[in-house]
Amino acid sequence: MAARVITVFGGSGFVGRHLVQRLARRGWLIRVAVRHPDSALFLKPLGDVGQITPIAASVTHEGSIAAAVAGADAVINLVGILYERGKQRFDAIHAEGARRVAASAKAAGATRLIQMSAIGADPASPAEYGRSKAAGETAASAGFPGATIVRPSIVFGPEDGFFNRFAAMARFSPALPLIGGGRTRFQPVYVGDVADAMARMVEDPVHQGRVYELGGPRIYTFKELMELTLKVIQRKRLLLPLPFWAASLQATFLELLPVPPLTRDQVRLLERDNVVAPGALGLSEFGIAPTAPEAIIPTYLDVYRPGGRYTQG
Repeated sequence: MAARVITVFGGSGFVGRHLVQRLARRGWLIRVAVRHPDSALFLKPLGDVGQITPIAASVTHEGSIAAAVAGADAVINLVGILYERGKQRFDAIHAEGARRVAASAKAAGATRLIQMSAIGADPASPAEYGRSKAAGETAASAGFPGATIVRPSIVFGPEDGFFNRFAAMARFSPALPLIGGGRTRFQPVYVGDVADAMARMVEDPVHQGRVYELGGPRIYTFKELMELTLKVIQRKRLLLPLPFWAASLQATFLELLPVPPLTRDQVRLLERDNVVAPGALGLSEFGIAPTAPEAIIPTYLDVYRPGGRYTQG
């Protein structure tokens, strides 16, 4: 039987590296389509010799997309940005990029397409991020009828950009900001659970055309997540309520930094809860019991404790 070929756009990112590992275990030949293939070489040892191949491609360049998906049985698009810089604009990456990937996957004869979106994707979202993610879902489904849409809440794990960011901030700052008073609700989902679900959905046609919202076992307020972070890293810090308008004013300056810790668009995104909708399809469809943050984050946030990793918890 011929080997199954899958192209994963953005496969060297946070979710991508976990997904590539699981796809390799399931016997796929994997093309990791990224702008800079050298940055994805670390993935090659996750599979057998020749099983994982980084290739140069950008979701803004149709020719490179077509080359990346040629002969692929399945395509997964994980590419996304959290803030805009230069030519990296939300619409160009999330909407137009999704359209190009879907059209090329269809033209190449692929039988599966998975489009990574996010809880909060909504044409009426107050944040451009949310609106562009919704546009990407529409574009993927229009260009590839039967595309599967995946919307996770905040994804956590060793390389995450949420818990690591605030734990690092707590090492030096006497206070952590509670944007909007810390009342926004989240349903953090473990990256391993997300990767397991996506690896399974790409192999079963029953998942075609469906939208999945992936969340963890519990809903937390932003304040509760900050309290959990401080408990794990064994630090006491002031939790400072910051109204949305004040956070937006602060973000006006912070978003000028090369890697902004906060943007005005992210503040607008925090105006809405980030939880799985009632009745939405989720991890249970794959027989996956969601993993709690309390079981995982101590395994990687311990480096932020006052005495370092080997401090007794």
